[in-house]
Amino acid sequence: HAAPAADRRGGHCRLFHRRPARSRRTAEDRGARCAGAHAGGVSRALTDRPDTAAPEPGGGGVFDAAFVARFEELLAWRRDVRRFRTDPLPDGLLERLLQAAHLAPSVGNSQPWRFVTVEDAARREAVRASFRRANQEALASYSGESARLYATLKLEGLTDAPVQLAVFCDEETGQGAGLGRRSMPEMLAYSCVCAVNTLWLAARAQGVGLGWVSILEPERVTSALDVPASWRLIAYLCLGYPAEEHLDPELERAGWQRRSGLDVRWLHR
Repeated sequence: HAAPAADRRGGHCRLFHRRPARSRRTAEDRGARCAGAHAGGVSRALTDRPDTAAPEPGGGGVFDAAFVARFEELLAWRRDVRRFRTDPLPDGLLERLLQAAHLAPSVGNSQPWRFVTVEDAARREAVRASFRRANQEALASYSGESARLYATLKLEGLTDAPVQLAVFCDEETGQGAGLGRRSMPEMLAYSCVCAVNTLWLAARAQGVGLGWVSILEPERVTSALDVPASWRLIAYLCLGYPAEEHLDPELERAGWQRRSGLDVRWLHR
């Protein structure tokens, strides 16, 4: 279960593959690809799109009003996608998105996230089976109109999404030497969530949808993906081009839950 050396060092991408045995790349191949991506990775991940706004000369990372407006639009268009087209992403796009996610903040600069692409059909089926069991259990916890409505919800894209990505937290990482998490060890997991959100926005900027499947059995999924025991499942993600585009959340359209305003989320002391 040991990760390739290139994946263990802080600067390189933490990307692992679960492919059918006959098509898996060697550890050396993975390390070389990660190292090569990192060599030009930060600038390439952010500047591949020709319309990326650059700061004013000497601006110290201060972005103009047009960029800020577009960024706010990007935030509004970030959706939890459940309906995907099946066509694959262009070559190299997933790696660029993960390089962007790799820029996320982390406690003590620990970078505890571990990305596992799930391509093997049997492993994907194990995840779908886990969803079916967990979803049935969730349905049984509701009654009446809530149960009827829950049964109609589309809560995953596991059949059609061309990319499936598991995000784990390496809870035994030595990187960062424990800084910032002695009294709050959950900060490692929160750091991984930061990486997921960064990936979400980077994907949306490229027109790629992302759906977070949380109705799963973490232990069974972890076992199916054959990763080290110290890795904790944080997220199972579906990525691909959306079959539909909506500015409003799907759960609002379905009548499950509307968003509430900031006024009930902001307290002053």
